[in-house]
Amino acid sequence: MKVAIVHYWLVGMRGGEKVIEALCELYPEADIFTHVYRPERISPVIRSHRVTTTFIDRLPMAHRMYQKYLPLMPLALEQLDLSAYDLVISSESGPAKGVLTRPDALHVCYCHTPMRYVWSGYHDYLSSAGPMIRPLMPYAIHRLRQWDLATAARVDRFIANSHTVAQRIWRVYRRDATVIHPPVETKRFATVEAPDDGGGSGHYLFVSQLVAYKRADIAIEAFNRMGRKLVVVGEGEEFRRLKQMAGPTVELVGHCSPAELDRHYAACRALVFTANEDFGIVPVEAMAAGRPVIALNRGGATETVRDGLSGLFFDHQTPEALIDAVERFEAQEQRFNPAAIRTHAARFDRDVFKLRLRETIDSWMNGEEASLLPERSAAIGSRGRELAPA
Repeated sequence: MKVAIVHYWLVGMRGGEKVIEALCELYPEADIFTHVYRPERISPVIRSHRVTTTFIDRLPMAHRMYQKYLPLMPLALEQLDLSAYDLVISSESGPAKGVLTRPDALHVCYCHTPMRYVWSGYHDYLSSAGPMIRPLMPYAIHRLRQWDLATAARVDRFIANSHTVAQRIWRVYRRDATVIHPPVETKRFATVEAPDDGGGSGHYLFVSQLVAYKRADIAIEAFNRMGRKLVVVGEGEEFRRLKQMAGPTVELVGHCSPAELDRHYAACRALVFTANEDFGIVPVEAMAAGRPVIALNRGGATETVRDGLSGLFFDHQTPEALIDAVERFEAQEQRFNPAAIRTHAARFDRDVFKLRLRETIDSWMNGEEASLLPERSAAIGSRGRELAPA
């Protein structure tokens, strides 16, 4: 069986690329196709595979400004020749699922979210676009939206990384999806030593790419008001603005190595998570280190954080709501047991993901070859079938 893995771009090792890495381990002979490839920023596991890029990779400044070429990516995908492959796995968040496959091949789409640029985040991207690009965006995105809807029919089976995303897939594509949560390397935290007090040395932690929708500003404003210490790990376009608004108790440390980040997790009192995420790997990493999470009660965090066991929630993206949550957390901090939190996080481990994904794809390849057309959803608003362990 020949396997192709299609990913939107390979320019760093974030959540989507961790999925690709696990897929590479599951299918060691697979070939990878992508729009843009920066091998120096990609793990050895992925680099060990043959990687083919679209013509986007050869355009001026594509390695830094690849997102500017978004309108050309549908055309670029359709130029890829995947006729030799029996199984095609597309990793969708940017344009990836629109490839043309052989009629008898199985095309499985692992969807992190329907393209944020054209659906859930469209108005945010439009408002933040520069004056030269903004007038062109409505027409270009309208065409891309039409293409994205049409290419959903090229997928035989959808897998969503969370129930939140499964619901978006139904809303946008009217397609049902199986839910398999993405891989998190929970075992790596077993060797990380926490401070003598078991963690919680007095400061809170915020970990994220610093872009607008992650809402780091809410955390910084809340901790400025409370006068409590907050360590912010991450870099991005918002870094300078957030640095300016940070008070004396808020420290922005920028990029950290994996080992440094692990130590930050182990040493913090709790992780603060303010984003409405598709899934959210950061809270699971914090829980794998035995630390509780104070999370927005929306999106993927509602599927990973167990209220009262591994953390607690706040309902609104406001500093006031976060301040209230921190005060509630401190009033009941002793009830959060690091060992119980680690056990809870283990259900999202990388090995669990690989086992569930392999079982699911094998069943489709071996038992349902004659009926690859997707099943109709039984009801509007379907949230997918859960395949993560209870």
